[in-house]
Amino acid sequence: MIPDTRSDPASGPVQPDAPAAANWWAVGAMTLGVFGLVTAEFLPASLLTAMAADLAVSEGAAGQSVTATALVAAVAAPALPLLTRRLDRRQVMFGLTLLLLLSNVLAVMAHTLSTLLVARVVLGVALGGFWAMAAPLAMRLVPESLFPRAMSLILTGVSVATVCAAPVGAWMGDTWGWRSAFMAAGAVSLLTLLAQLLSLPALKPRAQSDLQVLGHLLARPGIRVVLLAVLLVISGHFAGFTYVRPLMENVSHLSLSAISAVLLAYGIGGFFGNLFGGYLAGRSERLAIMFGSVTIALLAASLLVRGESALVAAVAITLWGFAFAAFPVGFQIWIVRAAPDQAEGASGLLVAAFQVAIASGAVGGGVLVDHMGALGAPLFALVTMVLGAMLTWHRGPRIGQEPAGEAA
Repeated sequence: MIPDTRSDPASGPVQPDAPAAANWWAVGAMTLGVFGLVTAEFLPASLLTAMAADLAVSEGAAGQSVTATALVAAVAAPALPLLTRRLDRRQVMFGLTLLLLLSNVLAVMAHTLSTLLVARVVLGVALGGFWAMAAPLAMRLVPESLFPRAMSLILTGVSVATVCAAPVGAWMGDTWGWRSAFMAAGAVSLLTLLAQLLSLPALKPRAQSDLQVLGHLLARPGIRVVLLAVLLVISGHFAGFTYVRPLMENVSHLSLSAISAVLLAYGIGGFFGNLFGGYLAGRSERLAIMFGSVTIALLAASLLVRGESALVAAVAITLWGFAFAAFPVGFQIWIVRAAPDQAEGASGLLVAAFQVAIASGAVGGGVLVDHMGALGAPLFALVTMVLGAMLTWHRGPRIGQEPAGEAA
């Protein structure tokens, strides 16, 4: 049985050296960095056919560029805070942004699959490191009361990239070739670096993390609860969303233009859902996670019951994007408040759990789709969302109880 570790999201100082005034320029620079990272991560999805043809490989082989990024990010997220534990966090962020720029340059120059994979490995390092440090740095850029708002703003970069990356990348690829999209991503990287140079203050490392500290973090019941919740609901989401196109094609029988419109609506829903999720998480991260998991469970059930209806499918998928956006900000706030003394290490574990959940959701959903058809994916999502909601309800953070910050 998992011990009861419910805590108060608003009680006690989350960050001992939180500033008296918010540095919104620095938060904006981090938002731009997130936009650049997620854009670079998502570009292959809209350019895969052209990339595969140009590199003379199969689409499946070219698709491994996405897998490489996710796997490296899962390792880099907990590792980089340890490897850079004695460095000023401002310098670390500069380094990660330079890696993002390098990955885009290497992608533009790639004429073989191996070079492209190297570029994506470099991106994975930048991606994992950036996400591991995003929430801990946000805690040091704004007062405690504004932390949920700052995280919501930073994660808006994800929503904008989700809406823009695929369609804009596809258009640029069709117009000027797939390398032009990575050139544009490189330009965003340069803008991010400039914004960081102008806005990020010096941020000395707070805690000396090591492998033993990660072990202590995993020994904390509160950390184990949030990681298990991540594995459940994030795997459910990616099981459902990874195979949403076969559902729209084979069950709802939507046209290609309608599918594109629904996916765009999903991205727009995510943008507004991120803002709403930030509002909910500001009241209680438990509330944000419960909203997302219960809503997606209901939407998955609607697809199972009435998925053949084009209207039901379109509305459900759009609202799915809105509901999912509550998870990233909710989980980021939950885990750093569960371990305010080791926020970077905890965030690294969170990012690793996200990557594992993404992979397991795609695999688990794929198994059900192969055996049950396209409706197997929402079934997977329904089960995991219900389990995640039950776990969060019984063991999630509650108002009026202290966060468990001490090591086990």
